Amino acid sequence: MDKEALVISKIKSDYIGDDGAVVGEYIYSMDAFFEGSHFKREWMSMAQIGRKAMLVNISDAIAMNAKALYALVTLALPKDITTDEIEELTDSLSLTAREFGCEIIGGDTISSDKLHISITIISKSDNPLRRVGLKSGDLLAYTGTLGDSKKGLDRLFMGEILDKNERFFEPKLRSEFISRARDYLRVGMDISDGLFCDTNKILDANSLGLELIDVVSDEVGLSGEEYEMLIGFDSAVLDDVLKVAKETNTPLSIFAKVVDDNTLKFECQNHHF
Repeated sequence: MDKEALVISKIKSDYIGDDGAVVGEYIYSMDAFFEGSHFKREWMSMAQIGRKAMLVNISDAIAMNAKALYALVTLALPKDITTDEIEELTDSLSLTAREFGCEIIGGDTISSDKLHISITIISKSDNPLRRVGLKSGDLLAYTGTLGDSKKGLDRLFMGEILDKNERFFEPKLRSEFISRARDYLRVGMDISDGLFCDTNKILDANSLGLELIDVVSDEVGLSGEEYEMLIGFDSAVLDDVLKVAKETNTPLSIFAKVVDDNTLKFECQNHHF
């Protein structure tokens, strides 16, 4: 068991298990974006850091077919950060939140040796998309293309400079596709830990396994922080799902069929550095 799974196993709550916790009519989610674990300051401008931190958090709401309403932001600021950098960072956080109709309503600020950002999103959905509900015979698919985030990360480690629109900096969120396809989907989650690891999470949540329809390379399966969507649906609604994908200009790759044998899963590994 990895350390994240160990921590989750020690917290006893019926609300744990999805991209966010559904409590009454609201959904609560939180992700950290930490220097040294998710990014290096020399790689990104403050505007890029603030934008990606907010995007990866709003991604959890979109993954559950929810509308992000409010955000609480905690900033751990290093001593060498300038007032201009703080303004650039906070402006980017606010602008990105507003782009999705979300308002920052509070948070906390502390001193630290590195730049750390933690965001709580409060969202709402009339029909949440969750991880439980998959059935044997269902199809598994992912949106977009996978692998670019890991490629960008590898290039950054080699000292290269990436274009501002590279996937590592600018994840693509699939809000329109998820909202329009929701009635056809049994399960879904965003791909943050890589297709292999996140597919295993959905399979484990439903005590099921998979049979590959198409080969998935390590380059695709082990690329983390993609924030594309992993979805599962009945094969009978395949045409409906493909129609929505076409209408929303969403590339969709069907890669596996769900089977009863819960020992059939991917091998995955942690992608954080």
